[in-house]
Amino acid sequence: MYRSLFSRDVFSELDRLQREIQESFDVSPSIRGLGRGGFPALNIGGTPQAVQIYAFAPGLDPAKLEVELDRGVLTIAGERPSELPASDDKAAVHINERFAGRFRRVVSLSDDLDPNGVTADYREGVLHIGIKRRESAQPRRISIQ
Repeated sequence: MYRSLFSRDVFSELDRLQREIQESFDVSPSIRGLGRGGFPALNIGGTPQAVQIYAFAPGLDPAKLEVELDRGVLTIAGERPSELPASDDKAAVHINERFAGRFRRVVSLSDDLDPNGVTADYREGVLHIGIKRRESAQPRRISIQ
């Protein structure tokens, strides 16, 4: 009687259900990190000399982007204009998956960064921000006498 009501492996079904619920809320941990969905998408990496940040934001006017570093907190803000037809047109929008509107990304960084050593470059839809580390934070070889 129970075999007809439940699958053979109840735990695998519960695991599948949990994965589906996590994916629907988009908070499941994965190899790419926790949660997705912020705009612009970011890649952040570092070396002993600097931190490199890449913000993927195609179609933006670089003059309207705001990049600020204050006490180890990096803020990237701006606005992406909507390319949808005006509301008075008789056109209908069936799917709208592209983000439009104001955005703001805030990232906490380490305290060993030099606020005077920041460069920002926007090329082919990618904002690249390089932040040098302070000289005192640089690894150095100590000679033994």
